[in-house]
Amino acid sequence: MSFVPTVTDIGSIYSLNVEVQSKRYAQLAKSFEELYGSKPEFTARAPGRVNIIGEHIDYCGFPVFPMAIAPDTLIAVRANGTDRVRVANVNADKYPARDFSASGDVFDIDSALHEWSNYFKCGYRGVFDHLGRKDGRGFDALLDGTVPAGSGLSSSAAFVCATELAVQRINGFELTQSELASIAASSECHVGVNSGGMDQTASIMGQQGSALFIEFYPELRATPVKFPSVSPSIAFVIANTLVVSDKHVTAPICYNLRVVETRVGALILAKHLGISERPACKDVDPLTFKIVMDEYFADQADSGKDEVQVWIDRLSFMLEESKKAFGSQPDGYTRESMAAALNSSPEVLSVKVHENQFPVRADKFQLLNRALHAFSETLRVVKFRQICEQPSGDVARALGDLMNDSQDSCRDLFECSCPELDEVCAIARRAGAFGSRLTGAGWGGCSVHIVPGDKVEEVNKALAEEYYAKRFPELTKEQLDDALFATAPGCGACYYNEA
Repeated sequence: MSFVPTVTDIGSIYSLNVEVQSKRYAQLAKSFEELYGSKPEFTARAPGRVNIIGEHIDYCGFPVFPMAIAPDTLIAVRANGTDRVRVANVNADKYPARDFSASGDVFDIDSALHEWSNYFKCGYRGVFDHLGRKDGRGFDALLDGTVPAGSGLSSSAAFVCATELAVQRINGFELTQSELASIAASSECHVGVNSGGMDQTASIMGQQGSALFIEFYPELRATPVKFPSVSPSIAFVIANTLVVSDKHVTAPICYNLRVVETRVGALILAKHLGISERPACKDVDPLTFKIVMDEYFADQADSGKDEVQVWIDRLSFMLEESKKAFGSQPDGYTRESMAAALNSSPEVLSVKVHENQFPVRADKFQLLNRALHAFSETLRVVKFRQICEQPSGDVARALGDLMNDSQDSCRDLFECSCPELDEVCAIARRAGAFGSRLTGAGWGGCSVHIVPGDKVEEVNKALAEEYYAKRFPELTKEQLDDALFATAPGCGACYYNEA
């Protein structure tokens, strides 16, 4: 079992800009003392993440390929000897301080209220619900976050994960990294977001120098994968479109709708394949595409076969069966036609996919395109890992091609891109990026680009001049540096104690 580490050297957390980060930590401690009258006992830190490839398939049960990044959430913490939890933000004008009972109102979360402290409550409640407890210690907390909200770099997961760390340490608990990641993923349901778990796992388990191949079913498993050494070296550029995609606001027509479409798709696909009454499909909640695929092939012997080839064969088969299962209604399904395909009623189906918890709005549900994206995107993830672990030929170009194909699928089949994301990807490719795609939920937010190390400045210059200068001419240099930067696989969640 692995637990969240404690570090005393900021240089062990960040590979770049260590001096800048050291000043930031010192300023946070100083602000904490000015606000609460004493120094913090420790600082909980959880990073954002960038998903290199594998979009919108974590909640389908399929593996993804993210890495932790330097932008993060810090929470300075100290017990206060009362039964109150006091939470403040360094950006107090935008995020006003809040005060809660450590065993009462901190558990009450109104998902209809778009309130920043709800994410703190998610992390708090998640830990206590998991342990079956209600009484906590009072403490003071001051938060500093550098992951842009709504950017697709998972600011909400970084916030919730950092809160979990703060809550468990101040209360004397010690949960494993896997437990924390799982709790954080399920906790976001309290703000009306149906999270698949990728963001939280990358934030908690990230490793410096490696991306993570994260599998969710039949159990959570994160395998570090190093990028191949090539010349010129591979770099990743993050470009924030500055189009804010607020999952809390858009979830019913974007994120949550896609979750429901894939879940209904899994139910219909299982029926199409004749396995819907098997216990593995009938008794699970929710049924996902990964469970359907595994159950269909459960009786086939794969011992001795190459693992990657097994993935490829199975996913290719499911792609073809998806066309057969959903191809008769390429323009989409109504609620009535989905229910009819399952010999059910719209009301029963709505309960089965938990619409009461994750409401959606749609006249038509695009089951064919969502299934095609889920299975083809998983194929790209598997091939991406294979290239990293068994490099041959023009590795960077091959990885870039997979990222470009992913962007096409996100745009055309999953419809989670936007004009600004498409524009940024086109600019970066023209300037020398091997591959460019949206990252995160989409509908705005960030893009990620795999770039030859000797082309980073060229790609950044093109994006600065052709996108930011034209669309956001008022940006300061500091704001541009926050929106456009190169990154490498970073350290996961940790505690920092001043040496």
